[in-house]
Amino acid sequence: MNELPVVTKNLIAINVLVFLTTIVLDRYGYDLNSLLGLHLFLADDFKPFQIVTYMFMHGGFMHLFFNMFALYMFGRVLEMVWGPKRFLIFYMFTGVGAGIIQEIVQYLYYSTQLSMYSGVDFGAGLIVPMAQYLNMWVTVGASGAVYGILLAFAMNFPNERLFVMPFPFPIKAKYFVLIFGAIELFTGLGNSAGDNVAHFAHLGGMLFGLILILYWRKKGYINGPFY
Repeated sequence: MNELPVVTKNLIAINVLVFLTTIVLDRYGYDLNSLLGLHLFLADDFKPFQIVTYMFMHGGFMHLFFNMFALYMFGRVLEMVWGPKRFLIFYMFTGVGAGIIQEIVQYLYYSTQLSMYSGVDFGAGLIVPMAQYLNMWVTVGASGAVYGILLAFAMNFPNERLFVMPFPFPIKAKYFVLIFGAIELFTGLGNSAGDNVAHFAHLGGMLFGLILILYWRKKGYINGPFY
């Protein structure tokens, strides 16, 4: 970890430490994901700080591993090009932006599909009151910020060839991001509420990343740190 730039190193360390803390507290009956994960703003368990804290929470080891691996592979490159301050701003901006998009999508789903019901039928005579059901919607993970990083990498190094599974051949970064973005869009539209993956949060991270990069380019911050 010593060769990692400071922000990338500390982001990985914080995410790992929070994940380990979550495991320990869970054994004592404390659900840290429920407290710090992002709830729909209509839910009783929603707190404004969750729009930031949710991106440091993860639902399992593999969730954490793949996000931190992507942060290690691509984030360190961007930080070395941009500098720590600019990279941290980008990471937080895309993470918060992903959370905002997730809130909007969940609200649209609730208002069009669920708002007319007082509860949700889970079968076998189990009816969960709507207020309790909304508290069950919890978004966690750094994926939104990570997808923003992937977009930024592709925009800065569009022709860099990547070896990425399941492709048996190297693929240029710009095509890799386009493919993954299209997969997230079509998967989200087809099953946005059923597969337990926040596809639109991923797309939100990419969208906010694109907005910030275009703004920086307009201001002349093409490469290198700014102060």
